[in-house]
Amino acid sequence: MKKVRILHVSTAHPSQDPRLAYRVIPSLAPHYELIAALPHVSTGYRHGVNYLWLPKFRRVWLRILFSQPFVLWYALYTRPQLLHLYDPELLPLARFIQILLRIPVIYEVHENLYKKSPEKAQNQGAIVMQLFYWFDAMAQRRFYLIFTEHAYLDTYQHPANAHVVIYNYPLLSFLEKFRQPYDPDQEQPTFFYIGWMSVERAFDTLVAGLAILKKTHPKFQAHFFGERTFTNKDLNQFPDFTSIQDNVHFYGYTDQQQALPYVSRSTAGFALLKAVGDYPDSYTTKMFEYMALGLPVITSNFALYRQVVEYHQCGFCIDPTDPKQLAEALTYLIKHPDESRAMGERGRLAVKNYYNWESEAQKLLGFYETVLNQS
Repeated sequence: MKKVRILHVSTAHPSQDPRLAYRVIPSLAPHYELIAALPHVSTGYRHGVNYLWLPKFRRVWLRILFSQPFVLWYALYTRPQLLHLYDPELLPLARFIQILLRIPVIYEVHENLYKKSPEKAQNQGAIVMQLFYWFDAMAQRRFYLIFTEHAYLDTYQHPANAHVVIYNYPLLSFLEKFRQPYDPDQEQPTFFYIGWMSVERAFDTLVAGLAILKKTHPKFQAHFFGERTFTNKDLNQFPDFTSIQDNVHFYGYTDQQQALPYVSRSTAGFALLKAVGDYPDSYTTKMFEYMALGLPVITSNFALYRQVVEYHQCGFCIDPTDPKQLAEALTYLIKHPDESRAMGERGRLAVKNYYNWESEAQKLLGFYETVLNQS
């Protein structure tokens, strides 16, 4: 029996994005004829997926102008029976493709832009946000929806078609390759961070807290993987950064397969976010990834996070604006390696039992069956 052909498209997410590259696409590949158009991926057939190249741009208008014509051509050339997209900027084009090819569309919602409206309007412009509201309302009427958080249902209350919540939990079989016995260095403690870096994600608190920690543990090392909203020159805006600049290492956006080996001998993983936008209502994926790797977690004291971290006793939930609390939590973990090891193990077992991608993959496959049966 010939497999159903599916086209996955993102013009914004890099080809190494963990959810796309290591979770969603591999979970679907054995069951469908999968085509994935992603920025800067090399064209070719790998692991049961036909990858198609897209140019990579940071600015939305450049992606619309130069990337979306490729998407339209790929859709016309491959003639998929279902389109799965990940970026709100693709909504108008997706509707055009839907009308042209008469196929269903799945729109995967990765962030609640309604709760980030003031910030987005300031950065993107009020007109751009008004266009988003209009096309997003269209998507709720015309497309099938996947939400990565249950809290999004408070905003998307009346979607016209089937929808599902599929959490961005980690894939244990992937992370297990990088998990090492917990063996931190008390003389030169090491800390790990992977993800976007910004003031909203408490980078200023991390800098100030590490500066306090350096007074008692001057040899600590912190490894930061991910893109930043600030340049090296902008680091001067953080008053304490000069005192820790020799202890902190930035690697830029890195494929997890290259970044995760640095977890070895780490004391803890950082997953702090401030109470802005939809952060208090949305899980931070890195929290579960650290847990899966057996690392104690330092995260924010949001009620949603406390229900995981404090319930499973796998780290600390602190005020994301208080560097003193951060330094105290790190000091405790350094001085109590046995308890830190137990925290890491409790976190790993929690992911194994409750917060893993294996369960979410079954929901994804079931949702695909629903969409295709209803179309």
